[in-house]
Amino acid sequence: MAEMFFTGGKAPMETGSRPSSNNITLLSGPPTCGKTSLLFQFAINSALSCSDRKVVFICSRRRMESNPPHLSQGIDPSSDVFDRIQMKYVEDDEDIKRYLAAFHLLDAFPAAVVIDDFGDFLDERVCQERYSNARGRDLAMAKILALAHNALSLANEKGRCEFVISDTHHGESPRLLFIYKRWVSSIFTVKADGRGWFLLTSSDGGISSGRTTAKYSIMLQYLCLEGMITEDDESQQQ
Repeated sequence: MAEMFFTGGKAPMETGSRPSSNNITLLSGPPTCGKTSLLFQFAINSALSCSDRKVVFICSRRRMESNPPHLSQGIDPSSDVFDRIQMKYVEDDEDIKRYLAAFHLLDAFPAAVVIDDFGDFLDERVCQERYSNARGRDLAMAKILALAHNALSLANEKGRCEFVISDTHHGESPRLLFIYKRWVSSIFTVKADGRGWFLLTSSDGGISSGRTTAKYSIMLQYLCLEGMITEDDESQQQ
C-alpha cells in the first residue's frame, strides 16, 4: 500500500477493497522528510482514479506557500487533474472541526480528504484553556478524529471516501500513538536511512505479511521513488 504515495501507485479506491467507516490513514515522520509531497501525490492519485469527484487537501496557506510540495517526475504541472484537488486553508483545529461537522451538508462527497501536518493545528496551550483540562490537546485531537470517523461512515454509504492525515514525530513513533490507534486503520512511518534516502513503511503486519517499504528521496526538487523493498526480499538476502 506504500505505492499509493508515489506516481503510478493505486489509490485505495482502485484496489477493490471494501469501503469502511474507518478508512483513516496516518502518515508520520520526522521534519523535512517530504510528508507534504507524499500526501500531495496521494491526492493526485485519488483525483486520477475518480474523475467525477474532488479531493480536499486541508493545510495551512502560509506553510504551503513557503514550502510547497515536490511533484514526482513526469507529473505535468499544467495537468487538469489539479483542478480536481480543492485546497482548503485552515488556521487551527476549530476550522477543521467546522468542516467535518458540516460534512453531511456537502452536495457531493469527495473521493478523499487529506490533512497535512495535523498536529500543528493543535496548539497545546489554546486547547488546555478551551477545555479547562491539562490534556486539552488530547481531547481536541480525539474530537476531530471522531468527527472524521462519522464523516467517513456517512460518505461510504454512497461511495468511497478516504481520509489521510500526516503528523510529525521526533522519536521512533508518532506522538499520542494510543489515540491514533483508536481511530486510525493504517499507519505509515518514515525514517531516514542516513544516506540521503527515506524509508516509508506500513506499521501493519509483520515479516510474514511481506509488507513493502518504499525507498525515496526529495532531491533536485522532485519526489523520487528509488524502489520498493519487501521484507520477504530482505529476509532472503540475509
